[in-house]
Amino acid sequence: MEQNVPKSGSKSRATSYDVARLAGVSQSAVSRCFKPGSSVSKKMRNKVMEAAKQLKYQPNAIARSLISRRSNLVAVLVSARLNFYYPEVLFTLTDRFNEQNMRVLLFTVEQESDVDDVLDQIWQYAADGVISASHLSLAQHKLLEERHIPVIMFNRYFDEHASNSVWCDTRDGATILIDQLLMFGHKNIALLHGPEDGMVGRERMVITKEILKNRGIDPVVESRGDYTYESASKAVQEIIEKAPHTTAIIAANDMMAMGAIDELRNVMGRKVPGDMSVAGFDGLGAGRFSSYELTTVRQPIGRMSDAAVNMLLKRVEDSELSMEKRVLAGTFLQGTSTGPVNLS
Repeated sequence: MEQNVPKSGSKSRATSYDVARLAGVSQSAVSRCFKPGSSVSKKMRNKVMEAAKQLKYQPNAIARSLISRRSNLVAVLVSARLNFYYPEVLFTLTDRFNEQNMRVLLFTVEQESDVDDVLDQIWQYAADGVISASHLSLAQHKLLEERHIPVIMFNRYFDEHASNSVWCDTRDGATILIDQLLMFGHKNIALLHGPEDGMVGRERMVITKEILKNRGIDPVVESRGDYTYESASKAVQEIIEKAPHTTAIIAANDMMAMGAIDELRNVMGRKVPGDMSVAGFDGLGAGRFSSYELTTVRQPIGRMSDAAVNMLLKRVEDSELSMEKRVLAGTFLQGTSTGPVNLS
């Protein structure tokens, strides 16, 4: 008897039932063959895939989400004030979720009020979960909890509320960095902060000041940028104007550290290192360029991203899991942007 399946030239879209008829298997068998991790014999898989190829069949993600009641979409929130390690974060997160047949919805957040609009879109797309690498208020976090949408805080957390978070502890790396500067003879150390509402940079500078204080040193001056390369120019000028005897600058991130190096060398005619040592935090790939060779405290971005994905996927499957905070240590990375004080 002739099988009732679409002809190869037909304009109608093939369904899983068409594939099942052509392959001589059940529709549920076809579904299992296209579901990652399902237990299917090699013989059956080959038979189904050959029929699917002949019919030019592709599974319908929307239809599958209606059946499973999952969208297989994950919302990732990042700051519009882009910190340049985010591209690596986003690439790693996207790659890991793709391996699990899930897709990433990217949202950029400028300020707290923007998050409300983002949350509306998260409801509309029925995202299965959220990874937030941007500002998220406690009230907004609780709203996601009320909707039973798991949230993983990336490099941030709440002091007053339990939350799932992945955090980089920079204390050990910062301690090595400061001890090296002191060994090089630096006592007049300036700090280049990030924006006041930047939790990551604020935490780094708090730790840095604590370590300096424990060694009997106060910063000679403190200035502020907004994490961007451009903001370092004015900040460095302010540092030198207020404390011309400064011999080292520790910046809250690598991008401002690189901007500080270029301002010192190209505008002020200072040698780095020599006249001034400069260090940062993050471990950007660009910081390893020969023109910078930046001394920094590197974040384990790959491991942090893996942890965030793993934590979120577990909570998508089981919403009753308890809150978890994973802390990974930052690593000191020696560069040539720091050196001994020039005593001449």
